[in-house]
Amino acid sequence: MERKEAYRNNLPHFQQPGQSYFVTCCLKSAVPPKALSTYSIELESLKNQISILTEQKTFSEKADQLKSEYRLMRRKYIKAYDDLLHEQTDYIVNLSDEQNRKIMFDAFLFWEGNKIENEAFCVMPNHFHWAFHTKETDNDGNPVYLQDILRSIKSFTAKEINKLAGRSGRLWQRESFDTTIRDDKHLYHAIEYTINNPVAAGYVEKWNDWRGTYLRDTKSSTSYF
Repeated sequence: MERKEAYRNNLPHFQQPGQSYFVTCCLKSAVPPKALSTYSIELESLKNQISILTEQKTFSEKADQLKSEYRLMRRKYIKAYDDLLHEQTDYIVNLSDEQNRKIMFDAFLFWEGNKIENEAFCVMPNHFHWAFHTKETDNDGNPVYLQDILRSIKSFTAKEINKLAGRSGRLWQRESFDTTIRDDKHLYHAIEYTINNPVAAGYVEKWNDWRGTYLRDTKSSTSYF
């Protein structure tokens, strides 16, 4: 895929070096691709309406209302997406198994300090949530793009987890759900959502009881170390 600052598959994606993101990615069999098509269509419709007003330089209450509706629809999409993920009990692999979890942690932490800064991530049985910052440039002076980071993470983990499971073929769904984090309040909610996902799924009572959870710079963070 050509690297660019905006691209789309079934959902629109936006990326720019130096941005912060909240990303959800699931195993290929976890959620049927068209299960949330209603949300996808509504999101695309709202996005197109906002784009038209922006191109016309029409800054009005209508534009603000559409942006608010878009953010609300994205939150509903994420909630519906997660509900479907939590309902699944049959996985092609279990990402939260100890060895798979270690592979996932290795991947998330590999680019730390060079290309990204991690805030929080959570490895669930069939998906992960991840809040992090991309640097504007890496240690070699190259711009850091979200799609390159995700390609690296998904490629490495698929290869290693497949090898461990004695399987072949695609591990991840082709498309990830990513949201650009707008401000500190948005970042706080993304981190809170990430670390509390195992609690919401009913796996544990406290977030730090789940061994697949990582939270930056806190003594109560949990990892495989």
